[in-house]
Amino acid sequence: MKQTTKMVFSVTAAALFGAAVMSFVPRSGVQTNSVAPASVPTTQSTVSTGLVDLTKAAETSVNAVVYIKVTTNGKTKTVAVQDPFADIFGDLFGFGGGGIQRRQVQTPKRESSGSGVIISADGYIVTNNHVVNGADELLVKLNDHREFKARIIGCDEQTDLALIKIEGKDLPTIPIGNSDDLKLGQWVLAVGNPFNLTSTVTAGIVSAKARSLGANSVESFIQTDAAINAGNSGGALVNERGELVGINAMLYSQTGSYSGYGFAIPTTIMNKVVSDLKEYGIVQRARLGVMGGDVTNYIDSEKEKGNEVDLGTVSGVYVSEVTPNSSASEANLMKGDVITAIDGKEVTKMAEMQEELAKHRPGDKVNITYVRNKKKQSATVVLRNEQGNTKVMEELDIDQFGAALKPISDKTKMQLRLPYGLEVTAIKRGKMMEAGVTKGLIILMVNDHPMRTVEDFEAAVKEANQSSDRTLWIRATTQSGIKKSLVIDLTENEK
Repeated sequence: MKQTTKMVFSVTAAALFGAAVMSFVPRSGVQTNSVAPASVPTTQSTVSTGLVDLTKAAETSVNAVVYIKVTTNGKTKTVAVQDPFADIFGDLFGFGGGGIQRRQVQTPKRESSGSGVIISADGYIVTNNHVVNGADELLVKLNDHREFKARIIGCDEQTDLALIKIEGKDLPTIPIGNSDDLKLGQWVLAVGNPFNLTSTVTAGIVSAKARSLGANSVESFIQTDAAINAGNSGGALVNERGELVGINAMLYSQTGSYSGYGFAIPTTIMNKVVSDLKEYGIVQRARLGVMGGDVTNYIDSEKEKGNEVDLGTVSGVYVSEVTPNSSASEANLMKGDVITAIDGKEVTKMAEMQEELAKHRPGDKVNITYVRNKKKQSATVVLRNEQGNTKVMEELDIDQFGAALKPISDKTKMQLRLPYGLEVTAIKRGKMMEAGVTKGLIILMVNDHPMRTVEDFEAAVKEANQSSDRTLWIRATTQSGIKKSLVIDLTENEK
């Protein structure tokens, strides 16, 4: 379980909970099996007393929510440790490390668990990125106890969503609803596998919408008081009709366990991410090109400085900066503007604007309504990607680089006085050879990131591929100690 803000936790269950002591307290005020008087007709989900019958929604959704067991094999990592004898003997070998030594340690095999939701009869499953990212093995268990091995189709760190696949036919699914239709106070169910207690259903209401927590770079959470605990990550948030309206992702707690509120990613964001991961393996993310925040926060901050502010509106997104050569700059949006609607849909805060933009791909046209000098104006813009164009982004295949890498040995570190590095053990025609990389070269840094493991290199490539300049700056050394600087342009040979 990772802590993402001071008191907000993602809700993946660790494999071992120790000798946990759990007290089970009945939840007051929740009626999930209400029975109306026989003389009064009822609907499928609502009884005449005004209470909601959630049994149908629970029965239909629980079969489509799966238990995911995640196995991550032990890996060799390099860690920095303080040399306890440095103050006594000094730096005998002249490494200049200031008493800091780097040692390789073997991390243990780790098991964790989470939840997922089957969205298609042929086995596509939505879950959280933090549940499955980096997993070496995924085992999916259905509510009827069938087990399947799963493979990752794609992960999106910015929304904390992932798509995995099992091979099966006629699997139980859950209908996907429109999270935009949710109302405050509406009843919802959280379905998942908390604390390894499989197929658990809890009930609550929608407490808030478009909640921003600072946990992900793109977020517009549904807040609910349905109990969400460790292991619920990736599970379903379901409305009273049994429709999927969100993917459970976070809980707000001072202890790491449920204490009042949980948060789910709305299906408006999920649908677009799933579609992109299926088709491209990477999310096609549209950018407007503005920086800012909730206008209410801006007004409050100005008042604290003793400034009176009258923007002509008290809701929307205050624009503090416009990115050059962006969709916003092309539409002549300016610092001080307040964005109030996208395609006619009102946006009262940043999270709502992010949710609207998350539905679009680069190349889409949207109408922006904004307030400038207390006057409402509008502009039609063509959204662009991170690189400032409307091209389809594709996941870069590491094989295109044509090089085999491995961490340098301790012997090499000592002989060449290097703290880390990746040695090129084999090379064939590809981007690395074209840039001048040769067999035996030791790569030290890529885009200012130290290269200790092959995973470090893969992460640097992924980050560069999604950046605006799409360039790899490589600092390296030969086996004889000659320093080299190389550049790889990731835009070459694009389709």
